[in-house]
Amino acid sequence: MLETDDTRQPPGEPRDRIPAEIPAEIPAEIPAGTGHTAPGETAGETTGDPEPAGPDRPFGRPGRPLRSNPFMFGLTGALGVLTAWLLVQAIASAGSALMLIVVSLFLAIGLNPAVEALQRRGLSRRVAITVVFGSVIAFFAAFGLAIVPPLTEQTTGFVQHLPEYVRQLQDHPLIRSVDARYQVLERIQQYVTSGGLATQMFGGLLGVAGVVISAVFSAFTILVLTLYFLGSLNSIKETAYRFVPRSRRTRVRLLGDEIIHQIGGYVAGNLIISLIAGVVTFPFLAALDVPYALALAIFVAVTDLIPLAGAVLGAVVASGVAFLTSVRTGIACAVFFVVYQQVENYLISPRVFKSSVDVPPVVTIVGALLGGTLLGIVGALLGIPLAAALMLVAREVVLPRQEKL
Repeated sequence: MLETDDTRQPPGEPRDRIPAEIPAEIPAEIPAGTGHTAPGETAGETTGDPEPAGPDRPFGRPGRPLRSNPFMFGLTGALGVLTAWLLVQAIASAGSALMLIVVSLFLAIGLNPAVEALQRRGLSRRVAITVVFGSVIAFFAAFGLAIVPPLTEQTTGFVQHLPEYVRQLQDHPLIRSVDARYQVLERIQQYVTSGGLATQMFGGLLGVAGVVISAVFSAFTILVLTLYFLGSLNSIKETAYRFVPRSRRTRVRLLGDEIIHQIGGYVAGNLIISLIAGVVTFPFLAALDVPYALALAIFVAVTDLIPLAGAVLGAVVASGVAFLTSVRTGIACAVFFVVYQQVENYLISPRVFKSSVDVPPVVTIVGALLGGTLLGIVGALLGIPLAAALMLVAREVVLPRQEKL
């Protein structure tokens, strides 16, 4: 028996019951195979040797499963990598189709403000879509009628005057001296008569025809998809919003509508600015008697849609044609485009975009450059409104959440 220490018991508290006997010796280690279970183990699971073989288990009790099996881990990782690679290959294979879909949706969102403006004037949505879409088709038809005849005329004139150009080259003193030294004209004549030129020209014509057919098919596909997206834009938005949890649907709806409004405002504003550029350019070129003034004005309007480099490209082409007329006319055109670009950048664009897209100049440049690098002209067109959308999400979602942390 062990004696208890009464001085360690607080007054007023009941005495703890002490066992009457405590074993004199506690084994330091439980022998394996005695049937005792360790803490956390169930009956039948021993920490020692496995159970001996019996009639039910002739080969003994099976061990615990390998929870971190390296084979399964490697197999799962390999399957994940293979799935990701197949997904990337599928997206790359369907890249052209996805690009047509994105461009069509972008154009539908851009034309939607014009449709809604006509709806506010009392027209039904179907009639408004017909009017807007008919205007777009009329613009492309006018562009084709203005561009194709001059190109056909220039090509025909070049083919007709080709023998005269060759004769002038033969009579030129410098060409004659070079031909006497290196027999250039003789080699050119042998190349033309050998049949290699005809083969390359035929292959080149087939390649050009393929490119033209592909461009026409892509343009027709974009027009059809744009019409469908424009007609079902509201239902597409509602279907997309239903994938969002109901508790967050209202906020996502407000942000999504604002993003669509900014994209539509950017496209509409860009079209207005390009239209102004074409309307201002045509009378100026016509007053200077620059050939193909209408075609050049439409070309300037179309290239003005491209951010950063589009206006410069249109100005260079128009000024180059003017320089072919006379040096004075070319200089006048160059001065005109420089002045007009300043007016467009500092007076027209801020007033057109003030209520739709508010993007800092640095973000505009970075978005246009990154989009142009990734997707070409289409990426340059999409870069600025997408940058505006990302800035809106960052301002309304990311930054307030960071302030609460």
